[in-house]
Amino acid sequence: MVNRKELNPEASPEAAYGARLRSEREARGWKQDDLAALIGYTGRHVSGVETGRKPPTRRFSAAVDAAMGLEGASESFKREWGKIEHGVLLQGFPEYVDHEGRAVEIRLYEVGVIPGLLQTSEYAQVIENGHLQRGAITAEQAAERLSFLAGRQSALQRDRPPMMLVVLDESCIRRTVGGPEVMGSQLDWLVEFAELPNAVLQIAPFSMGELRPFNHSLALLTLRDMSAFAYAESQMRGHLERDNTYVLPLLKAYHQLQGEALSPAASKAMIREARKGTP
Repeated sequence: MVNRKELNPEASPEAAYGARLRSEREARGWKQDDLAALIGYTGRHVSGVETGRKPPTRRFSAAVDAAMGLEGASESFKREWGKIEHGVLLQGFPEYVDHEGRAVEIRLYEVGVIPGLLQTSEYAQVIENGHLQRGAITAEQAAERLSFLAGRQSALQRDRPPMMLVVLDESCIRRTVGGPEVMGSQLDWLVEFAELPNAVLQIAPFSMGELRPFNHSLALLTLRDMSAFAYAESQMRGHLERDNTYVLPLLKAYHQLQGEALSPAASKAMIREARKGTP
């Protein structure tokens, strides 16, 4: 088959799901359009799930189970979707990271914690240790998250790195994570990051009050073809948005946030002031 894409089920949980979907479909002698007609989707959508371009959903998985007679079975696709949904990475995040690695501009806003791309290894380890102690993840998942983060960070150390525009809520630098030593090193790195030629770092001070446009973390990506993406997370899931109807208002609000936040120079001064309380 000329356009048949080779699948690597080891690449990610979504890839494993897609590879199994193709295997089960072909075992029944169905083409992608045949399965699509049975489950109420398009053949293009089925292809996207099989190749990992589209994340599977609960509704999609339930429809596949009904078509294949796997409802309630231990090997159902709904169960496999559940493993992805509650696994090491939030739904939508792997797709976001794929775009992140190719972005020419990355805009970040974070509340309460330093964003992953700016975390030192010690800070990141403490964050995952906290999840582990609460029983939210396993030791293996913690290790996988740390490895995944290291890969994201290294992917940005390319010959032509993206422009990084970062606004941190003041809570990010005031909340001590991992004790004074870990936090001190993290604040030192923020100052170093702020001085990179491809970085603009600003602090949104508590005094902004009601002028702060976001109450949650947000990432905005611009690719070389000028397409834009927005990514936001709740406690349990992530959502990647590519429709300009929704992305452009977020970009406007981000520009307003930058206008109200401290200047880069004043932001570095605030970080250095917060650093004085650490060894």
